[in-house]
Amino acid sequence: MTLKNRISLLVSLLFTILFGLASTVIFILYSNYRKEEFRDRLEIKALSNIKLLVNVKQIDNQLLKIIDQNSINKLYDEKTLVFDSNYKLIYSSIDDAKINWSVNDLKYLKKNKTFFKQQGDYEVYGVFYDTKDKDFYALISATDNYGKKKLLFLRYTLIVSYIFFTCLCWVITSFTVKKLMNPLNDFHQRIKNINENNLDTRVETKSNNEIDLIANEFNFMMDRIEISYQKQKEFTAHASHELRTPLSRITSQIENVVSDGNTSDKSKSFLKTILSDVNQLNELINSLLILSKIDTKNNENSEVHRMDEILFSSIESLNKSFPDFAILFEIEESENLDTALEIKGNKNLLEIALSNVLKNACVYSDNKQAKVKISSNENQLIIAVSNTGNTLNDEEQKNLFQPFMRGQNSKGTTGFGLGLRIVKRILTLHQANIQYDVTEDNRNLFQLIFPLNK
Repeated sequence: MTLKNRISLLVSLLFTILFGLASTVIFILYSNYRKEEFRDRLEIKALSNIKLLVNVKQIDNQLLKIIDQNSINKLYDEKTLVFDSNYKLIYSSIDDAKINWSVNDLKYLKKNKTFFKQQGDYEVYGVFYDTKDKDFYALISATDNYGKKKLLFLRYTLIVSYIFFTCLCWVITSFTVKKLMNPLNDFHQRIKNINENNLDTRVETKSNNEIDLIANEFNFMMDRIEISYQKQKEFTAHASHELRTPLSRITSQIENVVSDGNTSDKSKSFLKTILSDVNQLNELINSLLILSKIDTKNNENSEVHRMDEILFSSIESLNKSFPDFAILFEIEESENLDTALEIKGNKNLLEIALSNVLKNACVYSDNKQAKVKISSNENQLIIAVSNTGNTLNDEEQKNLFQPFMRGQNSKGTTGFGLGLRIVKRILTLHQANIQYDVTEDNRNLFQLIFPLNK
């Protein structure tokens, strides 16, 4: 083994061991923190129930159950038991979960005030609460699904990070050590300027030393990359003609057969199902083509357009395709609104972006309605699109604008998770931005923010 390989191996092994230990410590610390946090939540819930029973004279078991069932601190598979000083059960929540307990547990509580233990998938917390008149014991059991999901996510993140950064360390260390060799500097200078615009560039080789062997493999890799890139460009150029034209023919033929009076109802139903699948396939192809064109499109944003006109055109197009959708429109008057509505950009792309946002809002609403509000301030034009329906959680919001991402609220609806990705790309092309928020009244809110032309 050469010296450079030995150094690379030792440094990489040291990093691998240290990073593995650090990941293990982080996971253990967070696991303990998760238990302590969940224990605190159980304690708060148990003491709340006891204090309601003790301090509120008007409350009874049934009312407490209703309050407990609708509490904002409701836990997963929660079960609460409250005992009096004679170890008699005086309150039990209506959940189906069970708590395995004994009188010895209650005696232990009286002596030690609290305990926290694991029972299978459930975590049980017990607390002793004494008053001037009586003593009370509370046992509460629940499963920390949310905390365990975060712990599982952390585990996978650490594992993936460990594998990724370990591999990265080995590669970086190897290249760093080799960079100390003078011949490697020349090789590095030749390849560092290669990008997607000059994929035909190759590194010259003059001998069969290690650097030239790497250079030969590098040239071979660049040959394959250039071929793949050219094939991708050819596919983008011909996909519209090769895929959309046959699909249009199929759609037209199916529609003609469906409209034919001689076609039976059973056949029409079957053909309509096929037509729906064809339309979905056509929509997917169009979305992928739009994404590809945006990726390689030159920034042709020289013309100024009024966003309200583009918005009206998008609403009109959407109503033609989806007549059952309802768009509520509102403009907030301001002194610079007329100027703010004039946006420099590509009209067709902006109309696609607005149509996708409006369609998304209507499809995922609970009443096929969306509300659009245009407003402006000194620096921005804001187009807000909101709807009523299921909202996204924090994890789904992080990946909302990634391709093929669909949230839990998409169950039962067709789509491919590309619409918002297209919107994001188009707005980025126009130096604009899109934000998602959940409003106070639990509505989905998308805000398209355009900087004003100066």
